[in-house]
Amino acid sequence: MMKIDIINKKILRELSIDGRISNLDLAEKVGLSPSACLRRVQDLERSGVIKGYRAVIDPVARGGGFTAYIAVGLNQHTKGSQEAFERSVARSPEVRECHNITGSIEYLLRVEVHDLADFKRFHTDVLGTLPQVNSITTYVVMESPKDERA
Repeated sequence: MMKIDIINKKILRELSIDGRISNLDLAEKVGLSPSACLRRVQDLERSGVIKGYRAVIDPVARGGGFTAYIAVGLNQHTKGSQEAFERSVARSPEVRECHNITGSIEYLLRVEVHDLADFKRFHTDVLGTLPQVNSITTYVVMESPKDERA
């Protein structure tokens, strides 16, 4: 387990804001020499603290724009049922996130599609056909005043 000191926290914060920041600029922002900064970033990558870098895609520009969170309850609380459900949603490009959660439901999905008609198709033809699904509750996103996913 890697030690996350105050400098590493600063590095992680800056990289979460801009994953393409140059090492020189990052070093300046966190108060290190470029070589020391690079060593720390590489250590954070090797240890798995930094799992990767991603592009933040505008869903509207990509042809999407309709986002919903879907709470899914399963009809059986078995490992096999969970694995089958997870395999099914992993194959669905509309599902951008799938979280196994605690509470009265088992999964929370973030779904991105073009419009309401696409969502209806996904809801009916994909989720509605999965034998593991017992309940579906949808929350349509109207606006996202804060979204720090990268």
